[in-house]
Amino acid sequence: MKRIAVIALVLLLTVGFFAFARAAGQSSSDGRTRITYSLWGSTDELRTMQGVCDTFNNSQSRIFVTPELIPWETYQSVLTTRLTAGTMPDAGMVQEASVQTFAAAGLLANVANMYPANDRPLDSVTFKDARGNPVAYSSANEILLLYYNKDMFDKAGVPYPPTNVANAWTWDQFVDVAKRLTLDRNGRTPNDAGFDRNNITQYGASVNPLAWQLEVWTLSNGGGFYSPDGRSVIIDRPESIEAIQRVADLYLVHNVAPFRAGLTDDQIPATLVAGNVAMSTCGQWNIGTALSSARDQQGLNYGVAVLPYMRDKVTINTAGAVAVFTGPRQAAAEEFVRWYVSEENNWALIESGIWMPAKMRWYTDETLTRRWVQNPAFPPYADYKSAVVDYTLSSAKPTAWYYTQNTDVFNPLLQSILGDVWTGRTTAQAAITSNAAALRRAHAGQ
Repeated sequence: MKRIAVIALVLLLTVGFFAFARAAGQSSSDGRTRITYSLWGSTDELRTMQGVCDTFNNSQSRIFVTPELIPWETYQSVLTTRLTAGTMPDAGMVQEASVQTFAAAGLLANVANMYPANDRPLDSVTFKDARGNPVAYSSANEILLLYYNKDMFDKAGVPYPPTNVANAWTWDQFVDVAKRLTLDRNGRTPNDAGFDRNNITQYGASVNPLAWQLEVWTLSNGGGFYSPDGRSVIIDRPESIEAIQRVADLYLVHNVAPFRAGLTDDQIPATLVAGNVAMSTCGQWNIGTALSSARDQQGLNYGVAVLPYMRDKVTINTAGAVAVFTGPRQAAAEEFVRWYVSEENNWALIESGIWMPAKMRWYTDETLTRRWVQNPAFPPYADYKSAVVDYTLSSAKPTAWYYTQNTDVFNPLLQSILGDVWTGRTTAQAAITSNAAALRRAHAGQ
């Protein structure tokens, strides 16, 4: 009910915002239309974005763009508040789980013409509203990967995880390797007599337990969060429940993973970068953020690999949505975003490893792939191409929020429901089945 009231408020305030914005005017004294582009991220990302805007501003004399950084944690609430004040940005990123809410409120423009017909993004990075209209595209393409510490593998004499999806580890193989890489203070593994689970100094693995990332394991096990059309919830099917319990059992049963409850989005800094975990799952963007810094500053020798699988070999892709907000400066905002989403114009973010290109040609044209991937800031070309580029084409499925509603309510509820599963106080079976009705209500917006 609280969420429905918020959406209703947004809808009502939209009218007032448009009236306010139109009265405020669109152009500055130099004749340019001044627009703002909102984003979240680090101060480094803001500096990069400022450089992108500077390039656009210097390329023509009709539009002037100013980037604005808003913290991820308060992004949606800040936009809702600013809607009331009539100071909404003209374009910007929208949190993935919020796209459907913003679209239902009439705040997102139809961006069907954002890309030329012969140069479209990957099909899996298009957000569509209830009528099937594209209302946002991913700013980039990000997939989930397995990262690992090469030095830990070398010391244990264990072969590296596979980069080729054809050779991907089964889940059982993944657990077996994680046991060989888990050490207590006496150097014993979980396979050794006398292993001390209460004094582990090195864990073999950690799987990111953020609710949206858990979707990949349910899909891999033949289940999912939702039916393929997004209309019904299937997280309480046996395949989905089993997948989530397997993730929990890395800590609870196998003693190969540190305890993590999925309450913070710091998986790689807290595991691989901290130096206490040999393998960790998370998104590709970490190559340009936490891993790049750790490699340069502390000499982290890391590699990339495809995810293990339970039944089907699958990863999921996502990225913050780029949208144009409806309003009086919409045409100018569309022109900037159309320019901005060209890889040539946001190259700094791709070159740094934070973004992957969104357009298909960067995955299928070897010249373009090499321009992007053959980069001293990246893992070796052959490894990255196989574990990231080829893996995207063969195995990536869109995250649920691309095609279904109310994930901004469903995911936090699921996160809360699973809290006692990670600690072992209850099982995934008990937690999910007893809350299945609430999860369905969340999906229905009730």
